[in-house]
Formats: sequence, C-alpha cells, structure tokens
Amino acid sequence: MPEYYYEDFVPGSVAEFHDDHAITKEEIIRFAAAYDPQPFHLDEEAARHSMLGGLCASGWHTCCLMMRLNFDTWLSRTASLGAPGIDELRWEKPLRPGDRLTLRRTILHKRVSRNRPEMGLVSMEIDVLNQKGDVIARQKHTQLIEPRDPQRALAEAAAAPPAPKVPHPTHALPRVAAEARARPFAGWLEDLQVGAYIELGKETFTKENIIDFASQFDPQRFHLDEEEAARTHFGRLAASGWQTACLWMKNVVATRDRVQAELRAQGIETPQGGPSPGFMHLRWAKPVLVGDTVTYATQIIDKRATSKPGWGLVFNHNTGVNQNGELVFEFRGSGFIRTRAG
Repeated sequence: MPEYYYEDFVPGSVAEFHDDHAITKEEIIRFAAAYDPQPFHLDEEAARHSMLGGLCASGWHTCCLMMRLNFDTWLSRTASLGAPGIDELRWEKPLRPGDRLTLRRTILHKRVSRNRPEMGLVSMEIDVLNQKGDVIARQKHTQLIEPRDPQRALAEAAAAPPAPKVPHPTHALPRVAAEARARPFAGWLEDLQVGAYIELGKETFTKENIIDFASQFDPQRFHLDEEEAARTHFGRLAASGWQTACLWMKNVVATRDRVQAELRAQGIETPQGGPSPGFMHLRWAKPVLVGDTVTYATQIIDKRATSKPGWGLVFNHNTGVNQNGELVFEFRGSGFIRTRAG
C-alpha cells in the first residue's frame, strides 16, 4: 500500500532527497550515444571547445536522473497516477562527471479535480543541485496523486471554485513552402525562417523498449508491468513520458546531422549548434502505448540575438503524433545557435 497520498502534500513544505552515486563519464556518453549524440556530450576534446567548456550530460539525461531519484526517494511510496506534463524546466548549469545530485522539492499548491475527484493535482517545484549546492536544473510540474479519502475529496471538489483554464499551445501552426522545410537546421541564425517546419522521423514503441527505458529511469508500475498497467487509468502498458521526449531529441540530432551533411556537400558552411537553456509547456497529451508509432516534428516560432557575442536563440514548437493522427506530445523549446555577426 502507498505511504503518501494527496492529503500528505502540504503547500509550502520543502523536502530534500539525496543520491550518493556520482555520475560517471561512461554514463554520460552512453546516454548521449542513445538519445543526444552531440559532441559536447560525447567527446571531451570537442566539449572543451564548446559553449559548455567541457564534457557534460545531456539535459534530457539530467531530467531522467531527476525522475529516477524522485521515484527512489518518494514517488515509489506515493499513490501516484503520473503527470500530464512539465510547466517549465530550465537547465541552469551543466551536469559534469563526478557530480552527485540532491533534489529540493517545494509544494506550491494543490487541488482536487472537479471532473475526477479521485484524482488530486499537486503542483511542485523541484530543484536539482550538485554537491556544491549549485542549482543545475529547475522544474515546475503537476503530479497526479490519489486521495486517501475519496469521499472527502469528492466534497472538496464540489466546494472548490472552478480552476482557471490554462490555454495550451496548439500544434496546428502554419507551414511554409516546401523549399523551406529544412530551414530549421540551415546553420546560422540569420538563415533560419520563422515558420519553417520539418518532420524529424518515426519511432515505434515496443514492450521491450518501454520496459528497458522505464527500468533505468522511470520504474513506475504502469511502465513496467502489463497487469499492473491494466488496473490503472492507462489501461495498458504505457511508455514513460521521458522516453517519448528523449526519442524526440534522438530524431532532432539525426535529422540535423543529415541536413547539415547535405549542405556541407554543397559547399555551405554549417556551424556547430549550442545547448538548450530549457523548455516550457511540455504536455503528454495522450499515453503512448505498446505498438504505437510516433512521428516527431519541429517548427521555428521565433528567433533573436542574445547578449552573448556570436550566439542567438531559436525558439521552436515540437510535436509527436501517433499512427492515428493523435497528438501525444508537444512542448516549446529553445536552443543557442551561432550568428554570422560576431
């Protein structure tokens, strides 16, 4: 039986959770090779000459390690029903080999769903700190947690004022002409065209790869065990949302490398990109189940110069759609990119 229910999460309360394991260079490289094979995550020499100044973990790796530490320290003992998404995540500092993680969880507010009073919504901020006390990542999200007393939760839901409706960005953004479809990876900030769209690739989710990923980073029962999953609101074995996100990143890098190789073959210079400072409005709109094939895409929604000489920022809207045409995943991301000027 779970130890913690919705009622046990008190707004304003702060808790810390520690991991004595020091992340290794080998772990960083292994994850990056699978999901984010950029030079500053794979090669020490290349990383020294990058914006990050040395080998560091993929930001998505940091997210997965945070998920695992959450599970090991409190989530596994909680009547959790999963999470619909991430409101905001910022990668503040690189995660380096030898770092040990601490999570600081602050409960922001909570409410019971008016439509589903058996489901509590607990909003929290989680800071990821290294052994020096530096914040390396900061995440805000809402965790779905079952109430201990459903009848009381039902009364609370009936008495509570309606929750404000938060608009979610739509994935039906305008597309541009076919000749501009590869522009998201054209190279320099000045070359990028706002509105440019490209499909990145497809991934099929199998029982084996769902369980393998979950075993490493997100071992909640609905990601690991078919019988347990059937008894939850998912109804069937479902992929971790972080697996869905990491496979988006894998397809971004593969598509970018392919497009840039084609440009270089034409004699067009393509500078190495930089890291991402974070993302917002990440939504797992629909569970990804065994047998689903997700098609990933990205579209540029804005770009701007920064105060950092030689670097700009590009902002994109990213999606995953299943074989039935249903949106399963979306978020607004950003990334540093070189400018010709400076």
